[in-house]
Amino acid sequence: MANRKIFVLNGPNLNLLGQREPEIYGTTSLSDIETGLRQRAEQVGYSLDFRQTNGEGTLVDQVQEAMTDGAGLIINPGAYTHTSIALRDALAALSIPVIEVHLSNIHAREAFRQTSHVSPVVTGVICGLGAQGYARALDALCALMR
Repeated sequence: MANRKIFVLNGPNLNLLGQREPEIYGTTSLSDIETGLRQRAEQVGYSLDFRQTNGEGTLVDQVQEAMTDGAGLIINPGAYTHTSIALRDALAALSIPVIEVHLSNIHAREAFRQTSHVSPVVTGVICGLGAQGYARALDALCALMR
């Protein structure tokens, strides 16, 4: 049977969703996003490996784990989007489809947030749709994996 596991990796400060700057990031918690995404994935026959870390090295390790254990990857790298060449290089090594997700529209934010080191090496990018961006990413990923 083909691999049916989708990794959903979340970077720094995303554990504070619903509390941190709700006017930008919304009031939905990361746990609420996970619950909804897990239900949606099960409906279409996939399992989720959903994680959050504040550590850059840990996030790189998780991307590498997805390389061998995942059918696809959804990643919200948080601030590492704009700073981490190590994360970019780990993502570039993947042969599975990868969707980058951001709750806010990074292109309408501060200048330092408008550059993504991740975008050039992923399959697609969804930003500015709030928590619904994760669901849209899952739909896109499932279509790509068919």
